[in-house]
Formats: sequence, structure tokens, C-alpha cells
Amino acid sequence: MKLSSLVLAALISSIGLSAHAEGRLDKIKSTKTISLGHRDSSIPFSYLDGGKPVGYSKEICDGIVKALEKQLGTELTVKQVPVTSASRIPLIMNGTIDLACGSATNNAERQKQVSFAPTTFVTATRFVSAKADNIKDVAGFKGQTVTSTAGTSNIKWLAATNAKENLGMNIIPSKDHAGAFLTVQAGRAKAFFMDDVLLASLVANSEDPEKWVVSDKALTTEPYAIIQPKNDPEFKKAVDDAVIAMIKSGEIERLYKKWFESPIPPKNINMNLPMSEALKKALANPTDSPDPATYQ
Repeated sequence: MKLSSLVLAALISSIGLSAHAEGRLDKIKSTKTISLGHRDSSIPFSYLDGGKPVGYSKEICDGIVKALEKQLGTELTVKQVPVTSASRIPLIMNGTIDLACGSATNNAERQKQVSFAPTTFVTATRFVSAKADNIKDVAGFKGQTVTSTAGTSNIKWLAATNAKENLGMNIIPSKDHAGAFLTVQAGRAKAFFMDDVLLASLVANSEDPEKWVVSDKALTTEPYAIIQPKNDPEFKKAVDDAVIAMIKSGEIERLYKKWFESPIPPKNINMNLPMSEALKKALANPTDSPDPATYQ
């Protein structure tokens, strides 16, 4: 017999409360192990290179681990756990992972389930499509098939816009970003809606970057941050303090230059993406606000 979604949500919540009752810092200290969720194709935030997770968010999490080791007075074993857009929040809630180190939007809906560290990137939803199609806005895909990644805020926005504007689009949920772009490249969808920085990295690493174009118009504002458990103030303070220290020391700026303004693996492509004014504002006054207006 299948569990209803309501019962399943209650079960996940109860597991999450159980994990919280122990306290993540207590669990991490007693086991001397911290579990980090990583992605496999969220370039340059968290992805696999030679089978190992690398990226901007991965290195921010490395910095958090070092700070926790200093606070707890012990070395920690780091357990790397692969996650997807759909699985990362449930795995934080049930205690499988302690931090999700990828490309996650901090929004009000998600803050009902998890917490976020201070913002360390700001992006926007746009779409990638064939340059030859010359489509400038979402209305240009009326009645056509498009895709986005399952479990993301982008696909929720896309579904809501499709219904609100009566566009009649067929929206294919893809397992991950690479798979979504492959769906467009194979001609099974006309466009992939996602955060612009991820689209830019996929285009830059494709076989024919000149064939594709990322749209100009920003459709949403998406502040990125490391996901952490909700209702665990001791752990949140430790994580937030670690991130803020990295911001104030200039470490976040150094990591930004490394991953967005320098050649990165696996193809040594340089995204040449200067830091946005929105991110500069967030780093000048660290915040975990999910409100897009905070960054404008």
C-alpha cells in the first residue's frame, strides 16, 4: 500500500525532528564524521572531476569543516554523499547529510523545511535554446516542449508561469542539469530553464557553444547558499559563523576568482564571469534572507 504524500511528509518531518533532537554538532563530535551532499553536474558549484567532487560550493563546505574541527577540537572524517535537486532537502531532514554543498536557491518555501547559510552567490532564471530559433521570452515557447531539472525552484516557476499565462507548454522534468541540456541538444525539448550561471557553464563545455544562446531577460532572482538543518540553532551558528569568517577574510572572493574567473576542470574553460553587484551587496552585509528584493 502506498503512503499518502501527507503521511510521507509527516514521516520525513518526524525523522528530521529525531535527528535534530540529537543535535548535529553532538552527532558530528561523537562520530567524528560529517556528511556532505554533493552534485555531479552543477558546474562550477559542485560536480565530479575524475570521480571526485570539486567546485565553489564544495570548497566553501571544506572551509566550514575546518572551522567545525577547530570548534570541536577534533579532526573529522568527511563522508561525500551524492545528491540530486530532488533528494538534497529530504536527506538533510532525515539526517543522512549535514550540509548540502551545491547550487541551491534559498527561498521562503524551502525555509519551511531547512535553513540556509549566508548567501554566497546570486543568479537568475533564464533559458538556453538554439540560437537559430531566435526566441527571446518564455511566451515564444507556447504549445512547445521545454525542460527543467526536477526538484528545483526553476521548474516550479516554469509550471506556475505555464498555468498563469495559459501557454500550453509540455514541461519535461529532467533528473539533472546535464540531462536537461542533453534533452535540448537532442531536439526533444526547445529550451532548458535554469539558473543562468549553470546554463552558461553547460554551453561553455558543450561541443558547439556557438549553436546555443542564454536568454537576456532575468525571469527570477535566485540567492544561493549552503543548505543546513532547520531548528538547530547551535549548528546554524557554527556554520554561519564559519561562512561569515570566510567572507570577511576574503576567502570567498578568492574562491570566486578561482571558479568563475579562471580556467577550471575538466576542460580548463574560463567562464570569465565577474562578480555581480547583487553578490557584492550580499557579501558586504552577509544575510540568509530568501527575499529577492534584498539582493536588488
